[in-house]
Amino acid sequence: ATNQAGGGGAPIQQDQPMGQSFTPTLSSVGFVQLEFLDYPANGLGTTVFVNLWSGSISNSTLLSSTDPIFIPDGAFNLVTNFTFLTPVAVTPGTTYYFQPYLKSGDTRLAVIASQVFNYSGGTAYFVGAPDPNNSDLWFREGVVVPEPASSLLILLGSGLFAYVRRKSKNHSRT
Repeated sequence: ATNQAGGGGAPIQQDQPMGQSFTPTLSSVGFVQLEFLDYPANGLGTTVFVNLWSGSISNSTLLSSTDPIFIPDGAFNLVTNFTFLTPVAVTPGTTYYFQPYLKSGDTRLAVIASQVFNYSGGTAYFVGAPDPNNSDLWFREGVVVPEPASSLLILLGSGLFAYVRRKSKNHSRT
């Protein structure tokens, strides 16, 4: 099966250890986003988590794992966010590896991979080795930037409004 970008599905269970090497530009990783494809629907969903490694795709230093996420049966081009409990410190410019891993459920779940993604900072890994065809998994990584609470925004806006109004009244009296 293929997605809109011409990629196919790389079976997670059968290709272990599998994943993607990447070279971050930020000093931490708070989430990894992957795109999934479930081969013919069979009534089973899958629970997946992502490991973040330094050194190699496995048998090196496990930096952190995300909480498991349930992927529903029949997922097609389903982009899913995997968040680390706390952002993981990384060194910009150094190669790291993330590894989607099935915790339970349907073993036919695949992550989208293709040569057209052309990620210059790493490559897909299948069965523990770099893909000789230079494929990449479809992914995004980054940090979560918390948004301020709406109550805080209302309080700040009200305070600013009161300040401007008061300044305006004082200015018009002079």
